[in-house]
Amino acid sequence: MISDIDETQAPLLDHLLELRTRLLRCVYALAIAFAISFYFADDIFALLARPLVHAFPPGQGKLIYTKLYEAFFVELKVSMFAAFFVSFPVIANQLWAFVAPGLYAREKKAFLPFLFATPVLFTAGASLAYFIVMPTAFKWFLGFEGNKGGLQLEALPGTGDYLSLVMQFILAFGISFLLPVLLMLLNRAGIVSRDQLVKARRYAIVVIFAVATVATPPDVVSQLMLAIPLLFLFEGTLLLMRFTERADAKRRAEEEAEAAALPAGETPPLLP
Repeated sequence: MISDIDETQAPLLDHLLELRTRLLRCVYALAIAFAISFYFADDIFALLARPLVHAFPPGQGKLIYTKLYEAFFVELKVSMFAAFFVSFPVIANQLWAFVAPGLYAREKKAFLPFLFATPVLFTAGASLAYFIVMPTAFKWFLGFEGNKGGLQLEALPGTGDYLSLVMQFILAFGISFLLPVLLMLLNRAGIVSRDQLVKARRYAIVVIFAVATVATPPDVVSQLMLAIPLLFLFEGTLLLMRFTERADAKRRAEEEAEAAALPAGETPPLLP
């Protein structure tokens, strides 16, 4: 009998009812976060607009909207964008509470680091986009202002276009920084090994630059600022895989040694 699994065995209907309850909690958390975010939508948008404000010369920054309803829908998008980040801990907690009872103790122990690493890596990528990439890219974009062939070229970004660009930057960098989590999960599941990734390194580099090209605006500066950190994350993941594979090999050797030392017919206890 397996001792480290949750001993409660609920019928399918109970599982579906529990899933419905937890999904409703996620929806309630998202709705409450949206209401609060909508109240502070102007402040949140001002925070998102700060990189553009600092990219313009002092007092010259301007955002426009050309459709009467555009400003309202921008506030809705800002509120939903902020609500997702605010409610994510609750959503992740509910999903984990639903899945965890069906996992062995060893599986829980192996999965928990990924659960904590996901928001940390996403936040690191989003912070890189907000504090470094966006100010640099916006200053470069605004560098095209001036007299062009006798005409004055002036940047007048729209609120909707600017918000879409900011969301693209934050999501592209945040999601891309989850590369180590994806590779480690594939490795732990036995789908890919470190040796396979090492042999496919040249193809991985091509894929990384292709992702950076698609995920960021079509400028070289943004693409390099995403591709270079991803290359370091890829190499760091390979290094982490080396340590984990050595630890797994050592654990398996200890288990085999314990099994060989047991009397015939006796099975070793499951490790927690």
